[in-house]
Amino acid sequence: MPADALRFISPGKPRLQTQGRPSAPLKENLHETELIREAQGGSRTAFDALVRQYDQAVLRLAMHLTGSEQDAQDIQQEAFLKAYRYLGNFRFECSFYTWVYRIVTNLCLDHLRRRKTRREDQAVMIDSSGEEIDLLTNVSDDRSGANPARELERKYLGQCIREALDELTPRERMVFELKHYQGLRLRTIGEMLNTTEETAKNTLFRATKKLRVKLAELR
Repeated sequence: MPADALRFISPGKPRLQTQGRPSAPLKENLHETELIREAQGGSRTAFDALVRQYDQAVLRLAMHLTGSEQDAQDIQQEAFLKAYRYLGNFRFECSFYTWVYRIVTNLCLDHLRRRKTRREDQAVMIDSSGEEIDLLTNVSDDRSGANPARELERKYLGQCIREALDELTPRERMVFELKHYQGLRLRTIGEMLNTTEETAKNTLFRATKKLRVKLAELR
């Protein structure tokens, strides 16, 4: 499948649009395995259905891991382009969900490595209009509204956590966030990062230890 056979349209609401031979209307309630096989056979309708099933989950994951709406949309697009290009290599040895998330996490890892090299400020995210948004000040906390001291402590703790996360290697940060923010199992994380569950567990242990030391220093 050619990589340029896909493109996103409508920047506000990214969608994949395929170009090439038309496909027959998709059968209703088609099982995911059948969708994949039809997509592997060249059905763009089937691939579009797979994209619709996972596009928002992919965007949320990329958004959380990068902290940037624009970067997340770029990664979402690149992830599905890669999925389309290499769909013929999918051998059903893991779930399609894990396979797509593996593509996304690898793209996010590359992005984090580049960003770490450039030493960019990771305390803010950039929205679609180019405005900076502080990640924690936009998290609502009804309990803290009536308690300024608690609100101040929450913001300070959030800043400490951001600084501590910045001290981790991209892979350590990725494993920590996939585990604690995405709630994924270590075995799934290992599959996504093309490594073992034991390696993911050891990486999480190192990340947690570093965070504890860093937070103790900051507080």
